[in-house]
Amino acid sequence: MSVDAPQLHLQLPAAPENVVVARQAITGLCEGLGFPSRSTDDVRLAVTEACTNVVVHAYAPETVAAQLEVEAVAVDQDLLVTVRDQGRGMGVFTGAAGLGLGLPLIAALTRGVEMRAGPGGLGTEIAMTFAKDGSDQDAHV
Repeated sequence: MSVDAPQLHLQLPAAPENVVVARQAITGLCEGLGFPSRSTDDVRLAVTEACTNVVVHAYAPETVAAQLEVEAVAVDQDLLVTVRDQGRGMGVFTGAAGLGLGLPLIAALTRGVEMRAGPGGLGTEIAMTFAKDGSDQDAHV
């Protein structure tokens, strides 16, 4: 596989308004790579869900330095996107209740998805692969 430009790396405070920033940045990247509008919509929705999970679930409410990180790189005809936090890590948490639809939705929109511990075992990252043409969306979590 060859790595193509452009790449994206965002590191932002984990705040609701920065989910919008990440969504706009990933949309611009997809458009710059020539993704069709339907594929761009899928990427935008999946990245929004992953970033929202960071804001809602990754950190205790009193955490001051909560971070949201988004990396994206084009590889051949795929876009690899990783959303990362340095929060509590994976597990069952109480507090912020939700319907639990985000991860299944992400899986439905991607070619592949992997949820794992972040670097050094700190936090959580979700790595998503998107096909430029939107094909092969048969992911598994």
